[in-house]
Amino acid sequence: MDKKAAKILLSTFWGGGGWKTERAPFSGDDFEYAKSKHVMFDPQTTTHDEIVQRLHEIHQDINLKDRVVSAFLHSLSTKKVYLRSALSSWVLTSRLPLHTYAERPALHANTSACGDCNYLRLQSDKQYVHVDLNVMNFERIKWGGVRHGWLLYCLMDLELLLFDNDSSYEVTSEDKVILEQLLAASQTGDPKDSARSLEKLWKGLLPSSKQERDALIEIWAAAGLLVPGDTPRRGKGGSGDFIFAATWQGDDGYHAETANHFFGSFLQ
Repeated sequence: MDKKAAKILLSTFWGGGGWKTERAPFSGDDFEYAKSKHVMFDPQTTTHDEIVQRLHEIHQDINLKDRVVSAFLHSLSTKKVYLRSALSSWVLTSRLPLHTYAERPALHANTSACGDCNYLRLQSDKQYVHVDLNVMNFERIKWGGVRHGWLLYCLMDLELLLFDNDSSYEVTSEDKVILEQLLAASQTGDPKDSARSLEKLWKGLLPSSKQERDALIEIWAAAGLLVPGDTPRRGKGGSGDFIFAATWQGDDGYHAETANHFFGSFLQ
């Protein structure tokens, strides 16, 4: 990722006091530079059906899964957090059939009135008019993403990974060690442990902030690595800081079959 373009995006939304309440307009030389590097964007107008069609095309790439996995692992030691959520974006959309918004209406709409998106816990709308992709990419670069279950975010996430043609995403021995430690720490066996407990257990295992670890946990849960079990939940309705991992608890551990599916060739 172009460092100058990333700095322009980050400084647009974030300052010394956190989120900026007054932001520069998306125009001018800096914006045009960041846009030329696929870091900032003009407002997006599209439809659910166009997004689904594009995702269907993306998933025809038989090498995409390996690229997503390598990028994720490469991010662990390098702290390139923007490479992480492609894992969950790939998983959440890989099982999405080619469909239209009104083809199968959701009986009980939780995340979308589209039945296919709703079933996969994807938030989608029929139409998108002048949507700001910049804030979503800011969150992706700053923490590893926030809106992991948004259909439009998943598309942006995967397309940006495909645009990044200069990186081979080398997976080092340090990345493998971090992965093994993260997996081991997930096997707490204690039903009183929550996603918040896991975030604290992961502290020190990789260079990260609390917000980055929160995002990493959500990515793992959305990708099927942290799956809430069928046993009664010990928590009080889950944690408001999490969506996909809200009801995960320590005795659920990690999903070994999914971990092997993605990382088997990297685990000793």
